[in-house]
Amino acid sequence: MKVVGRGRRRAAPPASYADTPAYADTPAYVDTSSYDDPPGTTYAERPSTALPGAVVWTKITAAAAQGTPAASAVLPDGCMDLLWTEGRLFVAGPDTHAYRTGTGETTAPGRYVGVRFAPGTAPALLGAPAHELRDQRVELTDLWRAAEVRRLTARVDAADDPMAALEAVAGERAADRPPPDPLLTEVVRSLNAGRGVAETADAAGIGARQLHRRALPAFGYGPKTLARVLRLQRALALARSGLPYADTATLAGYADQAHLARDVKELTGMRLSELLAPTP
Repeated sequence: MKVVGRGRRRAAPPASYADTPAYADTPAYVDTSSYDDPPGTTYAERPSTALPGAVVWTKITAAAAQGTPAASAVLPDGCMDLLWTEGRLFVAGPDTHAYRTGTGETTAPGRYVGVRFAPGTAPALLGAPAHELRDQRVELTDLWRAAEVRRLTARVDAADDPMAALEAVAGERAADRPPPDPLLTEVVRSLNAGRGVAETADAAGIGARQLHRRALPAFGYGPKTLARVLRLQRALALARSGLPYADTATLAGYADQAHLARDVKELTGMRLSELLAPTP
C-alpha cells in the first residue's frame, strides 16, 4: 500500500472515531496474551463489530498452585486496551517491553475482558495521550468521571455477555469522540510494511521530527520504537507459522537471525524459543 505523499489530495476525514477505516491490509497481531499464563488459563478473541481494527478478547485465569503469583507476560504490540474484571474498569497503556501482570499489582484468578484498540486509535476514545499511559495500568476513574465509571462497571458486571457489554461501552464512547489522525493510520501501515521512519515521514509529507511529535500522543512512543514493536509482531507471526528462524528474520525485516534474537530478548526479556514453547 502507498502512503499519502506530498501534494496528494487526501480523502475527507471520518466524522467520528467509529467511522475510521479499519486496518484492513495490516496483518493481524499475534495473540500474545497467553505467554507464561498459568495452567488452566483459557483465552478467546474476535474482531470487534463496532470499532474498526479493534479486537475483543476474554481470558479466564485459574488460581496459581500453592499461592504462587499467577503472573504472565503481555508482549508489546503497539496497542492499548480497555479492560474489565469483576467490579473494575481499567486501561492498559502501550508497552515498550514485556509487562508482567504479577508486577506491581495483585493478579487474582477470575475472568478478564478487554477491547484491544488498533495502534494509535485509543487516545481519541479515552481522551488521554498515549505517552502519559506508557508501560502503565491505569484505573479508568483516572481518565473519566468516577460516577460514569461506576455506572459502566455495574453495567458490565451485570451483563450476561461481558465481552459484548464492554464492546458496547467502547462503541458508544467512540461515537461521540473525534476520529484518530488519519495520517497516523497510514504511518502504522507504512511501518508495518517494513518501511523506514525517514521514508514513512517523507511519504506522509512531514519531517521526521514532526512525525515523532505526532507519534508520542498517539502511540506512546516515537515511530522508531513503534517500528520495532510491529516488526517483533511480524516475526512472532512468521515463527509461529513454522518458518525457520533465519527465514523469519529476513522476511520480518531484520539484518540476520542474530539481530532477531537480540531484538526479541530486548523487547520481551525472553528468547524466541521460550515465546514459542507450548503452554503447559
